[in-house]
This record gives sequence, C-alpha cells and structure tokens, in this order.
Amino acid sequence: MSTDYQRAREELGRRLRELRAECPDGRLTGTELAQRLGWPQSKVSKLENGRQTPTDDDLRAWTEAVGQPAAFAELRARLKGFESHIRSWRRQLAAGHGPVQERWNSLVDESRTLLMWENSTISGMVQTADYARHVFDRYTDLRCSPRDTEDAVRARMKRQEWLYRPGKQLRLLMWEGALWAQVCPPEVLVAQLDRLLGMVGMDTVHLGIVPLDSALRLPPANSFCMLDDRMVAVEDWHAELWLDDAETIALYRRVWDTLAESAVFGTDAQQVIARVRRSVKV
Repeated sequence: MSTDYQRAREELGRRLRELRAECPDGRLTGTELAQRLGWPQSKVSKLENGRQTPTDDDLRAWTEAVGQPAAFAELRARLKGFESHIRSWRRQLAAGHGPVQERWNSLVDESRTLLMWENSTISGMVQTADYARHVFDRYTDLRCSPRDTEDAVRARMKRQEWLYRPGKQLRLLMWEGALWAQVCPPEVLVAQLDRLLGMVGMDTVHLGIVPLDSALRLPPANSFCMLDDRMVAVEDWHAELWLDDAETIALYRRVWDTLAESAVFGTDAQQVIARVRRSVKV
C-alpha cells in the first residue's frame, strides 16, 4: 500500500476521532461509541488510527452516532479521494477489459502529451491488434476476468487514432527487453516489430529504446504513463495506481528524463528494433 494512501487514511482517522470528541452529547470514549454502533471496540480503534479503511456505511453510522450527520458528505469525499488512487484490477475487471480500455480512451483523448516508460511488453499505444489480443488473453487467464478480448482490442485500436491528430505527442521509452518478450507467437511479434519500425519518425511519436547493454543511471523498474502534467498511472499486479500530486508527478518526470539519457532514438532505435526482429525465429 502506498505511503500517500496510508497517510490519507490516517488523516481520515484523525477526523473521525475529532468528530467523536466533538459529540454534542458530550465527549464519547471509543468504547462508548463502539457500544452505540454495536461494533467491536477494536474496529473503532483501527478506523481512528488508519489501520482499516471504512466503508460509506461505516462513515454514515459514525456521523449519526456522534450526532453530526452533516459531516458525512465531507468524510465520504475524503474516502473517495484517496480510494480513487488505488484501482484494484478485481474491481476494474469485473465487467472485463473492454470497459477499462474505454475509460482509458477518455483519459487519453483529453491529453495533449503522453510520457510513457514500458519495461515489460510493447506499449498499448503502438500495439498491433494481434499482439494486443494475446496480451489481453494472458491477463484474462491470470485474473479470471470475463473474456471480452475482441471488445478490448477494438477499444485499444480506437485509442491509437489519437496518434494521428495534430497537436498530440507520444513520448515513448521502451526497454529493449520489452521487444524480446514472446507473449505472442513469433509471427505476431515480427509483425509488431515491423509496425514499430514504421513509427520511428512520425510527427506525433518520439520513440526511444533503452538497449540492454546501455549504461543505466536507474534500474529499468516499473512501467508508467504520465498524462500531461496532471496524472501518472502505474500498473502493478494487483491494481493500477493513479497519482496526481505535484511532487509525485515531478518525480516520475525525473525518472523518465533519466531513463531517456540511456535511450537511442531515430535510426539508432530502428537498428535496435531491426536487430531483435532478425533474431526472432518464425
């Protein structure tokens, strides 16, 4: 769990404790409040100390029990504010990959510049339909989510129309290892690498490859996408993290800039891609 998330949960706990102390009926102890609510006293303690995330029902019951129901809206806004930063795949994929891709289409559509670092597979913004199909199938198997691969592929391909709109800029860095990842049959990978070769030099695409033998100032750690200067999305196995505080966004920008120092661009990037392509055995 992220430090920012835990800090926000602790702040919410402090606010709950304040409301208990300000009860119009007189200051309530944690034990007395637990009795009013019919909860174990340990639950009150965990909520106040940021060791448990409350539900909407918990917050509503709390505000009513301390005689301050008008505070519910404020507490709920706090909860939604920090919950939205950790978007579990279990919840997001309850209806399949298609709706998730459509939400991403909306986010990208609102953006002028995407800064992306990809260290494991070829970025979705430049995938072929066949390559994307195999990636979605792999994650569907892993997460046991509804199999709506074709809907997800169509949505991802629709998002790529953004690349052909004036004023847009994709600044994409990829670890060479992502080019080698055989998450699909060799012939699909070859076609995908051919597409990458053709994208070098596009007006809206600034593609850099960090070769395996580059000297690195940072480890080629987790992938991320920065949408303008307003948000960074980081994908982990259990969840997608949406980070929007200025300090964190600035950190990820420094990470991207540092990784870019080890990247090659233009014809040098094409040479790396072509070398991988020649090595794939079809």
